[in-house]
Amino acid sequence: MADDIPFERSFDAPAGDLQDISPLVRRMVAGNAGPFTFTGTCTYVVGRGEVAVIDPGPDEPAHVAALLRALEGERVKQIVITHTHRDHSPAARAVQEATGAPVVGCAPHRASRPLAAGEAKRLDASADRVYEPDRILGEGDRVEGDGWTLAALETPGHTANHLAFALEEERALFSGDHVMAWSTTIVAPPDGSMGDYMASLAKLQGRDDRVYWPGHGGPVTNPARFVRALIHHRRQREASILDRVAAGDGLISAIVPKLYEGLQPALHGAAALSVFAHLEDLVRRGAVATEGAPSLAGRYWLP
Repeated sequence: MADDIPFERSFDAPAGDLQDISPLVRRMVAGNAGPFTFTGTCTYVVGRGEVAVIDPGPDEPAHVAALLRALEGERVKQIVITHTHRDHSPAARAVQEATGAPVVGCAPHRASRPLAAGEAKRLDASADRVYEPDRILGEGDRVEGDGWTLAALETPGHTANHLAFALEEERALFSGDHVMAWSTTIVAPPDGSMGDYMASLAKLQGRDDRVYWPGHGGPVTNPARFVRALIHHRRQREASILDRVAAGDGLISAIVPKLYEGLQPALHGAAALSVFAHLEDLVRRGAVATEGAPSLAGRYWLP
C-alpha cells in the first residue's frame, strides 16, 4: 500500500461541466471513469477569449460536444497534448476539425526502449498511434496567448514522450499523468521507464510550483511535499522488491501478491508491470540479475 503518500480522492467534479478552478484555468472532466482513469480524464482550458485546450481527452463525441459548446464565442489558439494515451490525445482531432487550431505538444508515441523478443504484442494497448502534432515541443518551448504562457517540461517515465506544462502566470503545472493526487502513476515497460520516471520526479523537486493540475482527479496542493512522498514510496517499493528477490521470489508472479495485498483483481496486471519496471531498472543498475533481457516472465536473482 502507498500509505506514506498524502492522496486526495475526494474529487466529485461532474463530467461535462466546464468549471472555473483558478483565474486563468477551467476544467472539464470526461465521462470515462474507470480503474485507471479515476473519475475521468481532466481537460483543461487556459485563458479567456483566446485559449489553449490541454489534453482534450478520449474520442468520445459527448465530451467533445460539451467542450465545444462551453467554448462558443472563444478562440481556441492551441490544442496542447501531454502524452499519447487514448484517454488524453484522441479528441484533439475532432477539436482541431471544429476550430482549426494547431495540435502542439508531445512527440508521437514511442517506446522507452527497443522491444525485446516476444514483446511486440505487449506494447501498451492504450497508445494513440495516429496522433500527429503540428508542432512538437521540447524542454523550455513555449506557447502563448492573451495573458497566459505555457512552458513545456520534459517528464518521461509514464510514457517516453510525456510532457508537463508550466503556466508561468500562476506558478501552476499541468502534470498530465506524471503526478496525480489520487493515485501513483503506472509505469509499464516498454512504453514506460522507471529510471526515467524517477529522474523526472527528481527534476520536479527543483521547481517552486504552487499547484499541480493533473490528468485525473483534483489538484496537488503541496507539490514539494507530494513529490518527496512519491520518491520515498518508490524507493521503499524498490527495497521491498529487493527483499523478495533475496528471499527467493524470483518471479514477478510470486512478488506481486506479497507486495500488493488486497489489490483489486483488475489492477493485478498493472502491479506486475510496475514490479517489472522496477526490476528492469535494478538490472540496468546491476543490483539484480536475470538471464537475457528483463521480461515479465523472467527469473530474477541477486548477483
